[in-house]
Amino acid sequence: MVFSTRNDSPALAHSFDGVVTSPHTLATDAGREVLRRGGNAVEAAITMGACLGVTYPHFTGLGGDAFMIIADADGGVRTLSGIGQAPKARLDLSGTLPARGAGSLLTTAATVDTWGQAHAISRRQCGGTMSWQALLEPAIELARDGFAVSPSQRFWLDFRRDEMAELPGVRALFMPGGRLPQEGDTLCQPRLADSLEAIATRGHREFYEGELAARIAKGLQEAGSPLTAADLAATRARIEAPLSVAYRGGELLAHRPPTQGMTTLEIMGMLERFDVSGIEEGSADYYHLLAEAVKRAFLDRNAHLADPDFASVPVERLLDTAHLDAQAASIDPSRALAWPHPYQHGDTVYLAAADRFGNAVSMLQTIYYDWGSGVAAGDTGILWHNRGAAFSLDPSHPNVLAPGKRPFHTLNPGMYRVNGKPRLLYGTQGADGQPQTLAAVLTRLIDYGLDPLSALKAPRFLLGRTFSDGRDTLKLEEDAGAEVVAELIRRGHQVSLLPAQSALAGHPGAVLLHPEKGAFAAHDPRSDGIALGL
Repeated sequence: MVFSTRNDSPALAHSFDGVVTSPHTLATDAGREVLRRGGNAVEAAITMGACLGVTYPHFTGLGGDAFMIIADADGGVRTLSGIGQAPKARLDLSGTLPARGAGSLLTTAATVDTWGQAHAISRRQCGGTMSWQALLEPAIELARDGFAVSPSQRFWLDFRRDEMAELPGVRALFMPGGRLPQEGDTLCQPRLADSLEAIATRGHREFYEGELAARIAKGLQEAGSPLTAADLAATRARIEAPLSVAYRGGELLAHRPPTQGMTTLEIMGMLERFDVSGIEEGSADYYHLLAEAVKRAFLDRNAHLADPDFASVPVERLLDTAHLDAQAASIDPSRALAWPHPYQHGDTVYLAAADRFGNAVSMLQTIYYDWGSGVAAGDTGILWHNRGAAFSLDPSHPNVLAPGKRPFHTLNPGMYRVNGKPRLLYGTQGADGQPQTLAAVLTRLIDYGLDPLSALKAPRFLLGRTFSDGRDTLKLEEDAGAEVVAELIRRGHQVSLLPAQSALAGHPGAVLLHPEKGAFAAHDPRSDGIALGL
């Protein structure tokens, strides 16, 4: 039975043969085809990730980073943290870090190595049989033959219309003839197709050590980046055991630092200590509790989160029972904690897959800001990310820029397991908004029993500054209701409104794997996403 959920369609259950979700229909279609051909969830995720690098270039691409949680049929679970590192060369710590342009080209890109290592895990632990070349072929075809520009791509081109002088790679790669394409126009990327073909033919390390790597390094250096071919060759995704925290009879899993996975877990660990049965979903009490938990976890994150190879990150203390108890006890149900703290930007794509064999994948890919650095890596067709802008130049800060260091990372896809089996796969675009969006989605799924599409469609909040609003306010989608807004203001929140179903409120996806009823899946109607099953 085939099903799809998108926009206002209901989330449907199916006899479980496999399910995939991503923020673009063509990528989700490609992932479903992998499952139809007998592939597993890891293989489907690799194909979807590659296709999104073509069809969702404003949020992801080969020139960015990637993260996966992989659960196998035997109960094993592991994370892949694909984070590019700063160059080995001596770095200038004076001045400021540019958000865009050559000055932001300060870390290598680990997405392709994440795919490659995931393919090896698929073969070793998940019964994978599909070839590396076969998994990349759909993305190569989309890049070479073209695809219709999506509403999301058009929105973010238009959003940055007045900044195009600072985004030369965007103009060159995604504005044929120098004009903004319209929704539905065909976009072909022949140079990206050639790069994908080289990776497919010669293996994933071609991106880091082959002829393509040499061209990438040359292009980056010509653009003004300190990254070298040796820096590319040193790039490796890390395979690690996940962090976990108990929640409502199960366990939530997340990546280790320098990701903010610990932040999402700290928020949920605080919420575990509240009986929400008497709190109405979507009420002022609901949003107040979530926002106050977010604030406390963000204060811990801002003080400590960095690359653990370079700084001490007290993960165990932040997630232990005593700390979570104290954090929860500090929340005043009637009064908001003041919030004058900076906002981290970022854009990302979430995808997930589960197969009939019992394997499941939760994954995020990113180029940091929408359109990343705005700079292309030479003639490769690859837009490079600007994750280096996430570093600090304050020598006393744990996230200070240093040679070979990985930056603080907002990405944290997640998984919820019950009795050792995946029950929920989830993640979202949105930088600082990621833990906030996940808190709303997870409570609605676990505590209130909503289906994935209903949980994703419900109004959400966003604490702090955003792309379009520099105020440190609690942003709330206007369909939350005037009474809710008035009560939050009474409690001391500085509230400003976002339009209902705002594109700025994150693009999460979720898969519910029910042991008796099958799978339910959806992608946020704020995106161009779709969920498909067999």
